[in-house]
Amino acid sequence: MDSENKVAPEPVKDNKNLEDRVTKRTRWRNLVAFWMLGLCNNYGYVVMLSAAHDIIESKFGNASTTTSETSDNTTTATRACNTMSTGAILLADIIPALLVKTGAPFLPFLVHLRLLSCVLLAAGGFVMVALASSKWLAIFGVVLTSLSSGLGEVTLLGYSRFFSKNVISTWSSGTGGAGVIGAVSYAGLAMYLTTEQTLLAMLIVPAIEALTFWLILVHPRETALSGFSKQLGTGSQRPIIGSAQKTISEKISMLPTLAKYMLPIGLVYLFEYFINQGLFELIDFKGIWLTHSEQYRWLQVDYQIGVFISRSSVNLVTIRRVWIMTVLQFLNIILLTFETVYYYIPNIWIVFAIVLWEGFLGGGAYVNTFYRMSKEIPEEDREFSLGITTMADSLGIALAGFLAMPVHNAICKLPEPIRLGN
Repeated sequence: MDSENKVAPEPVKDNKNLEDRVTKRTRWRNLVAFWMLGLCNNYGYVVMLSAAHDIIESKFGNASTTTSETSDNTTTATRACNTMSTGAILLADIIPALLVKTGAPFLPFLVHLRLLSCVLLAAGGFVMVALASSKWLAIFGVVLTSLSSGLGEVTLLGYSRFFSKNVISTWSSGTGGAGVIGAVSYAGLAMYLTTEQTLLAMLIVPAIEALTFWLILVHPRETALSGFSKQLGTGSQRPIIGSAQKTISEKISMLPTLAKYMLPIGLVYLFEYFINQGLFELIDFKGIWLTHSEQYRWLQVDYQIGVFISRSSVNLVTIRRVWIMTVLQFLNIILLTFETVYYYIPNIWIVFAIVLWEGFLGGGAYVNTFYRMSKEIPEEDREFSLGITTMADSLGIALAGFLAMPVHNAICKLPEPIRLGN
């Protein structure tokens, strides 16, 4: 009788262990997936900025030189300047993303359709820029890449509310990784391939994005792959997921409470992209191991390394006062603007150090802003709040593009000074 009444607990324990293993595996798959999605989403955007100098030269004509005259009609040294600033590429790379980020949070959250659109737009952008026979086709290709990046960011940050808050950290790290990998891969491949061949080789990235989203990421049950057919039009057109339904006026009324997140990050990005697209091209150390074009590419790489490190650090160091980074980034503008005008920095390694610090500040502002929001904003408001806040950094970047072009042209007209130590 005793043996008959015994109840073995092992099956229950085994089931619990199996459940724990599945949960742990799912968590790691999602963390890895969001890292990969962050990388793929921002990759094309970064590549277009890294290639900006080359795109301008190949599609808009060769760089020109400007010669200044002194009051006694003697000429001074000339500067090698493109007739169009890389700020023009920045505008084409950010304004479409800004428009998407502004409108998408108010639209139905059809996540699978949105990601399919991102993949197709990114692939189309690479092909269009690589094969463009005119400057306007090249610009249109940059626009397609921008639309992909903007739609992907606003969608995936909103989607992150269905997962552990740690996916914000891995997403941010992935976007930082896109900066390093995108800039390094472009700079490295451009040493051996033409600009066109380099861009076509990068078509593998949209394919990886699709595989990551539909095969690696473990979707919540209500958004699983069975819902994809519905979003393609073979079933209900009702949004499959979404936060508590709010009217457009209710969403707009939330904006003032989000200003404390949006304003600091917007200013940080205004300052840093003014540097990247308005000043990088004007920094020129002559007679060193890098040509002028190579200096531009590797300054972009250096900046992206700083971004990657800081965007990957939020679980180690959390900064609440993002406005401090705004002030420090403005100081970087002063340092590097004086460098482009006076050539007072004697060694390019000092510039690399300043630019690395610039990347630290920009990446830190991004990850700390969205990490704070993931903890401080109620879950029902998080999808809209995270999505609309992405507009702030894009707005700052767009303003930087508009400011960069006249400043670039004004500095180009100045005489080229003699660098200290030359």
